[in-house]
Amino acid sequence: MTKTPAWTISKPTALLVLADGTVIEGQGCGAEGIAEAEICFNTAITGYQEILTDPSYAGQIVTFTFPHIGNIGANPEDMETLDAEVKSGVVGAVFKANITDPSNYRSVSHLNEWLKSRNIISLCGIDTRALTSLIRESGLANAVIAHNKDGNFDIPALKAQAASWHGLEGLDLAKEVTTSTTITWDDTSWEWDEGYGKRNEDAFHVVAIDFGIKRNILRLLADLGCRVTIVPASSSADEVLAHKPDGIFLSNGPGDPAATGKYAVAAIQGLLATDIPIFGICLGHQMLALALGAKTLKMHQGHHGANHPVKDYTTGKVEIVSMNHGFAVDGKSLPEGVEETHVSLFDGTNCGLAVTGRPVFSVQHHPEASPGPQDSHYLFKRFVNLMRERKGEEALAES
Repeated sequence: MTKTPAWTISKPTALLVLADGTVIEGQGCGAEGIAEAEICFNTAITGYQEILTDPSYAGQIVTFTFPHIGNIGANPEDMETLDAEVKSGVVGAVFKANITDPSNYRSVSHLNEWLKSRNIISLCGIDTRALTSLIRESGLANAVIAHNKDGNFDIPALKAQAASWHGLEGLDLAKEVTTSTTITWDDTSWEWDEGYGKRNEDAFHVVAIDFGIKRNILRLLADLGCRVTIVPASSSADEVLAHKPDGIFLSNGPGDPAATGKYAVAAIQGLLATDIPIFGICLGHQMLALALGAKTLKMHQGHHGANHPVKDYTTGKVEIVSMNHGFAVDGKSLPEGVEETHVSLFDGTNCGLAVTGRPVFSVQHHPEASPGPQDSHYLFKRFVNLMRERKGEEALAES
């Protein structure tokens, strides 16, 4: 009887094929199939379910640098898509180790089964450090991820598909993840052993333009007594103003801001003609910048993770923040009357702006994601204070 050598490598059942022809072999998990997308890496240690359901990751494959993913399983609470049934977010995921069995009292399902239910094609068993180094050195890459349980692949065809994919530049993905109807939100933040609560105060009415909004942004607004009306990304200024908002929020989202700006910039410019406070996050920050006359650019490797140091020039403090963007506002293009308020201490890129003398500001990072864990929550109070000031009310303490 012939013994199988201990060093024998299993037949690969998943491939990651880069646009330059690089083929990375691994074991498949999650959904079977083929998807083309941009591949990036995320350095967060926790929060994998939130990352995998963040609409800002639409059109991307996420490589997790933390080696063990799956140990808390999956549950219906840790979702960031507005509609839990809509499978927006990443198209693929890459892990170093096999998916860990769940060991957490909040787990409802094994991550592998959850990935299948979300149609997320995944690959494990590769050196994610090497892949991360490759992305860092060569930049964000167009790629194809493929999972076939029998290990049957047409590699030349996959290489051609990866090489021919157009990439994210020029791609408007906000229209793919935005709500199609107007929605009202009133859930508040999660509390230990109690779950999510309900807003019991109606101090202000915020209209949120949904370019791919995350649930925790909405919860933090509701915590501060805001009734939030969510409208589609394509909403005009008149449609937003018809809701009589006290404040306007421009949400995060995926894709090329210049592409989304073809229809959204005019609406934001119409809103800027009023004195209503405006707050933007991530893509919303980029859309606001474009509406003010600045420019955006594609980044080399992007910023994806929960350990990014950002300095707030308005307070002089350094915050540890969560980031997820592959495009950025060109800080040198900010017009007169628009000041840079935040900057990345990793590479000096723009991370915030404010309009001089106006109740308008935005940030590139995600203050709702709690990596600090609450270093940046003051920004939501800052927004509420602008609405309070407009009503002649006393400001809240930001700290």
